[in-house]
Amino acid sequence: MNIVELQIQANEIRQSIIDMLYHAKSGHTAGALGMADIMTYLYFKEMKVNPKKPKLATRDLFFLSNGHTAPILYATLAHRGFFPIDELKTLRKLHSRLQGHPSVASHNSHDSLPGVENSGGPLGQGVSQAVGASAELKRSNSKRRVFCFVGDGELQEGMCWESFMFAHKEQTDNLVVIVDKNDIQIDGNPKEVLAFDNVHNKFTSFGFKVVDFDGNDMNQIHHVFEEIKKLSGKPICLLAKTTPGKGVSFMEGDYHWHGKAPNEEERKLALDELESQRILLEGKSEVKEK
Repeated sequence: MNIVELQIQANEIRQSIIDMLYHAKSGHTAGALGMADIMTYLYFKEMKVNPKKPKLATRDLFFLSNGHTAPILYATLAHRGFFPIDELKTLRKLHSRLQGHPSVASHNSHDSLPGVENSGGPLGQGVSQAVGASAELKRSNSKRRVFCFVGDGELQEGMCWESFMFAHKEQTDNLVVIVDKNDIQIDGNPKEVLAFDNVHNKFTSFGFKVVDFDGNDMNQIHHVFEEIKKLSGKPICLLAKTTPGKGVSFMEGDYHWHGKAPNEEERKLALDELESQRILLEGKSEVKEK
C-alpha cells in the first residue's frame, strides 16, 4: 500500500470504530480513533502477519497494553482479514468474542479471537507481557519483532518502568514500545492527574532509543518505521503525538470521549464527516494513478 491507500484504510477503520461503539452503547472512542493511523501502518505495511495463519510461528507479535482501546485492535484485525467485519457489531455483547478488553481464551479455542496476543485490562500488564516475549525471542536469536502500544496515562503505573528496566538489561532491540501521547485519560490531562514531565528523557535514561513524531501523519509514520530498522542494541520507544478523537471534529481533543460511545445523532455526524474525508482521499489516489 502507498501512503494515500494507507490513509484511506485508516479512515475506513475509523468508520468501523464509530459504528461498533454505537451498537455497543459503551466503550472508548477517543483513543481508538487517535491510534488508527499507526495501527493501520503496523498491520498493513510493517508487521509480518498472516490472517489465514494467525498463529504462524514466524509472525511478529503485537501487544495492546492500553486494553480499553480494544475497538482499534478489533477493527484493524477485521479489516486485515482475521475475522469478518460484520462481527465488529457484536462488541461488548453477551457471548461475543469482542469483549470490552481483549481476551485470550485459555480453555476453548472457539472463544479466541484470531490475532489477539494478550489479555488486557489492568494497565501496565501488556507492557510486562511484551517485554517478556521480546526477551525470550532475543535469547533464542529469533528475527521476530514485538510491538506494544501503551497509553501516556498508563505510564503512571509503576510496573511499566520495572519492565522497561528489564528490557534494557536484556538489550531487547527487537522491542518497539509505542506511547500514545494524546494527553488525555478518563479524568482529564495526565499532567494534571499525576504530573509526568519529559517522557523522552525518562525513556532515554532507562536505556531506550527514543523517537518523537506525529502519530497521525502517515508520511511521518512511514519515515519513522523505516529509520528504526537501522537501529540496534537498544529497545525502541516511539513517542507518538496523537489527537484523541482524530477525524471527528467534535470529538478531537475532548477527554470526555475517552470512555464514551456516540449516540445515534453523533454516529451520523461522525460517519458523514469521515466519509467526506474518504472521498477526498480517493480523489487524491485517482490523481496519483493518472
